[in-house]
Amino acid sequence: MILLRNLCFGRNGQKLVEDASLQLHPGWKIGLIGANGSGKSSFLALLRNELHAESGDLELPHAWVMAHVAQETPALPDPAIEFTLDGDTELRAIERRLVEAEAEPDATHDDQRKSLWDDQRKSLRDDQRKPLWDGHLIGELHGRLGEIGGYAARARAAELLHGLGFSTEDFSRPVADFSGGWRVRLNLARALMCRSDLLLLDEPTNHLDLDTVLWLENWLKTYPGTLILISHDRDFLDAVADHTLHIEQARLKLYSGGYSDFERLRGAQLALQQSMYEKQQREKIHLQSYIERFRAKATKARQAQSRIKALARMEEVTAAHVDTPFTFRFRDAAAAPDPLLVVHDGRAGYGEKTILADIRLTLRPGQRLALLGRNGAGKSTLVKLLAGVHLGGLAPLSGSRVEGKGLKVGYFAQHQLEQLRPDESPMQHLLRLDGRTREQELRTYLGSFDFRNDMATAPCGRFSGGEKSRLALALLIWQKPNLLLLDEPTNHLDLEMREALNLALQEYEGGVVLVSHDRHLLRTTADELWLVADGRVQVFDGDLDDYSNWLAQQRSAAAGAAPSKGKQANRADRAQVAAQRQALQEQQRDLQKDLTKIEKQLAEKQAELGLLEARLADPLLYAAMENPAAASVLVQDLHQRKTELERAIEQDEERWLELHDALDNLSSA
Repeated sequence: MILLRNLCFGRNGQKLVEDASLQLHPGWKIGLIGANGSGKSSFLALLRNELHAESGDLELPHAWVMAHVAQETPALPDPAIEFTLDGDTELRAIERRLVEAEAEPDATHDDQRKSLWDDQRKSLRDDQRKPLWDGHLIGELHGRLGEIGGYAARARAAELLHGLGFSTEDFSRPVADFSGGWRVRLNLARALMCRSDLLLLDEPTNHLDLDTVLWLENWLKTYPGTLILISHDRDFLDAVADHTLHIEQARLKLYSGGYSDFERLRGAQLALQQSMYEKQQREKIHLQSYIERFRAKATKARQAQSRIKALARMEEVTAAHVDTPFTFRFRDAAAAPDPLLVVHDGRAGYGEKTILADIRLTLRPGQRLALLGRNGAGKSTLVKLLAGVHLGGLAPLSGSRVEGKGLKVGYFAQHQLEQLRPDESPMQHLLRLDGRTREQELRTYLGSFDFRNDMATAPCGRFSGGEKSRLALALLIWQKPNLLLLDEPTNHLDLEMREALNLALQEYEGGVVLVSHDRHLLRTTADELWLVADGRVQVFDGDLDDYSNWLAQQRSAAAGAAPSKGKQANRADRAQVAAQRQALQEQQRDLQKDLTKIEKQLAEKQAELGLLEARLADPLLYAAMENPAAASVLVQDLHQRKTELERAIEQDEERWLELHDALDNLSSA
C-alpha cells in the first residue's frame, strides 16, 4: 500500500500540503480533486519521485511497476503501434533478449541479420548477455512471454488504439505524423499498455471526445491495479473512483466513494461545522454579555474572571467558507431575433472535401441543443459553420446560412485561446473590447472569474490553460451574445468553475449550441440532443444513456458482432425504455416531495432547538425565578422538550438519509 506519514511538500517556496497521514490500499481507484494550484499534480510528481517531500515520509512498495502519461512526445519515426507496445517494458526486454539468444551471426548470415544482432546485443547490459543458442534461456524467455500475455500484446495494443479513436490505417503511421492532441492519446495508450501496479493519470479526458471518454471509463473500471486519477469531470469520477482524495487549505482528506459521495459527505460536514460555529458564537455572546455586566461588581468579579478564562479556552471553529471564487452571470443581451440563425440544405467541409451534407437547422432564442457524435464525425465543423467566417469559422460549401437581424454570436473553441495576446493582461483585453466602462467595474467583473488584485493586470502569457479558458469565457460573456456556440468549453476548467459555468448557462436566455464530453454539463444544460453521424445532422431520440448504448452498438457493428434489429423491434425497445424512464421519474418525484417535507420539518425543529439551547444557557432564566421549585419545574420541562426535539431530529435525519439513498439508487438504475 501507499503510506503517507506527516507528509509535507510544496513548490517554489509555497507549501501545498502539510502533515498528511493516510493509507492508500492496493486496488483502490482514487479520484484526486482540489482547486487549480492546490497541489494535485505535485502529489503525482512526488509519487513519481520527481519532487521531494519537505518533511515526513512517503512509502510505496518497491516491487510496484508505475505507469503515467508523459507530458511530451518527440517527433519519432516509430509506427504508432510500436510506440504503444514500448509501454510494456518487460515485453520489450524479453523480445530483445530473444533476438540475442536466437541469433548467431557467422559467414552464412547476411549483413542485415548480423547488423540487427549487433544492435540488439549492444542495447543489453553485460549481465544480460548470454552465450549464443542457449536453449534453456530461450525456453525460459518464451515461457515468461506466455505468462505476461506477450503473444497477444500486439492485439492488446491495437485494442487500446482503436478505443482511443485511431483507425487501423493509423497503426503504421509514424508518431511524427500526428498532431499534438493525437500524440497525447498515443502517450495515454502507451501508459495503459504498461502492466502496472500503480497508474497515475492527470486529467486524461482533456481533448477526448465523449465516445473516447466512455471507452476509457470502461477500461479503467476493469484495471486491476491501484489508480490515482486527477479529473474535473464529475461523471467520470463517479463511474471510476471508489475513493476520493481532497486537497483543501493544505490538507489531504480521504473520503469513501466517488465525487457525488464526496460532495454529500463534505456538505454534511460543512453543515455540521457551520452549526457548531453558530452555536459557539451564541455561547461566546452569552459569556461576553455576562462578563460585561458583572466584571465591575465585586460580588461577581470571580465568576466573571472564570468566564473570561472559559472564553479564552474555547476552541475556535472556523466558519464554513463554501462560496466558490467564481460568481459570474451572463449579462443581459440585446433583443434577439427569431429565428437567430437558419441553415438550409447546407454542406460543410474543407476545400473539396465534404464533411456534412443536407444540413437543415433553425436556431431560436432559448433553444439549448448539444451535439453528439463520434470523434471526427463533424461536430466542430458544424459549430464552425454556425459561427461563420467573420468569427474564424466556415462558409457553407453550398446551401444557405442566414443570420437573423441583430444576431450576436459568442463563439468559444480551444484554438481561440491562442488568439489571446500573451503580453497583455485580462484588464487590457477587456479595455480593448470596451474602453468606456469605469476601471473599477471592469475589475469587479474580472474578479467574478477569480482574476483579482495583481492577477487582473498580469500578462496572460504566464497563465495556465484553465486561467486562459476562464479569460476567454470572460471576454465572450462581456460582449452580451444572444447565441452561444461552445466547443468543449470545460477543457482545463476545475470543478468549481465548471459548476459556475453550469449555473450561469441555466440562467442564460439566449440560444446555446454545445459540444462537450462533460456529461454533467450536457444533462443540466441541453434540452435537445442532435446526432452528428454518417455525414448528417439529425435529432437524437433518447438521452445520454441511450447515446452510450448507441455507441456500444456502433462499436459492436464495426467489429462484425452486432446483428441489426428491425425497425419494429427498435420502436418496441424505445417504447419500453421510455415507459421505464417515466416510471422512474414518477418515483423520483414522490421521493423528492417527501425529501422536501422532511427538510422543512428539520429546519423548524432545529430552529426551535436553537432557541431552547439559547434560553437554557441564559443566566437571566435562573436569576428571574424567585421560587426555586417553580424554576426547577420550568427548567425540567425545557430540558424534556429539548430531549424530545433531539430525538425527533435524529429520526428525521435518518429518514432524510434513507430518502437520499433511495434517490441515488433510482438515479443509478
